[in-house]
Amino acid sequence: MKKKIPESDYFNILREVNNKPSTSQRQLAKATGFSLGKLNYCLKALIDKGLIKINNFEKNPNKINYFYVLTPKGLKQKIKLTVNFMKKKIVEYEQLNKELKLDKVKINEKKSTK
Repeated sequence: MKKKIPESDYFNILREVNNKPSTSQRQLAKATGFSLGKLNYCLKALIDKGLIKINNFEKNPNKINYFYVLTPKGLKQKIKLTVNFMKKKIVEYEQLNKELKLDKVKINEKKSTK
């Protein structure tokens, strides 16, 4: 049974690839905080889903150097994941803001009883 990769992992990779397509796997792993093994696993899954394609530098004699390109499908998925990410962050922000307001009320109540 294949392990389900969290959407946040896909989001982080798609975001990094979109921002820096010519980054090495080692740099990409560092930027995402993933091990090389985890990154390779995730990249393969993204390639299998048609979200990323890999090209090597045409004129480079060292054919080990690759760059990663988001496919149109990958760009749509990145946008979808970005929207979902932002929605979650807005909910978190609103919850934290409510907590802060309640804390301020409690502090003011304690000040007024002294």
